Amino acid sequence: MQLPTPEDLKKRRNELGLTQSELAKRAGVSQPLIARIESGDVDPRLSTVRKILEAFEEANKEQQILIRDLMHSPVIHVSPDDSVEEVVNLMHVHGFSQIPVLEGSVPVGSISEDMIVRLMGESKKKPISQLKVSGIMGESFPTVSPGVSISIVSHILEENPAVLVVEKGTIVGVITKHDVMKLL
Repeated sequence: MQLPTPEDLKKRRNELGLTQSELAKRAGVSQPLIARIESGDVDPRLSTVRKILEAFEEANKEQQILIRDLMHSPVIHVSPDDSVEEVVNLMHVHGFSQIPVLEGSVPVGSISEDMIVRLMGESKKKPISQLKVSGIMGESFPTVSPGVSISIVSHILEENPAVLVVEKGTIVGVITKHDVMKLL
C-alpha cells in the first residue's frame, strides 16, 4: 500500500469540494495541520492520514446521496387562483412554512408564511384572506432532476427555502432545508 502524497490529499479534498477547515473538522484535526500536510511542511502520523482518508470516504458517501432518496412526493401545492385563506389552512394542516404555486404542472411561484405576515402588516384596512395567491406570490423555487446529489442541492438551498424535483417535465418531489438538516 502506498501512502498518499500531500498533492494527492489536496487534490482529493478539492475534488470533494471540501475546504481545509471542513476537512479538519471531519478528521478531528486542526486546519493549520491540514495546511502544513498539504504544503509538505510536515509528515503526518499514520493515524492522522487514516482520519483524513476516513473523512474523505464519509464526504464521498454524502455526495452519493441522491435527491430522489430524500424528496417528498407528492408535492403539496396551491394554484395562482387560490385564496390566501386556503393557503394558510393548507400550510397549517401540513406544517409547512412555504409552498409552491403551480399552474397545472408548471411552477409559477411560491408563497411563504413570511410573505403573508409581511402583507398583514402592510394591509391595515382590508383583510387579506380573500386575496388571490397570484397577487402576492414570489418567485418559483429552483428545479433539479432526481439524480442530482445532495451536495449540489445543499448549495442551492443556501439561497432558497426549497427545491422542486422535476423528471421528464413533471414535478415529482420537493426538498427543503429541513430535509437536508435531518441527515445530520
